[in-house]
Amino acid sequence: MKAVWNNEVIAEAPVAELIRIEGNWYFPPKSVEWQYFSNSDHHTTCVWKGEASYYDITVDGRVNDFGAWYYPEPKAGSVERVKHDFANYVAFWNGVDVVE
Repeated sequence: MKAVWNNEVIAEAPVAELIRIEGNWYFPPKSVEWQYFSNSDHHTTCVWKGEASYYDITVDGRVNDFGAWYYPEPKAGSVERVKHDFANYVAFWNGVDVVE
């Protein structure tokens, strides 16, 4: 699977290495092209996964604010619910296409 934004592959990994949670693909940190990512001060809270942190994505001068998110410390019980430790795995939205 690939995450693509502004015609650039910003993450890529085999499906077997991804985690699917609530319809979103979460990519392992090693699959992310970190040169396109910068930390954001934006956070949201999921009732069962915990606090999400965000990355801004910059490709060819275009910025996708909060285009990716991750859970640095998943809430107690969430890893058991998902059946995988998804800490620091990265998911995408806001115009980022996740394709095969």
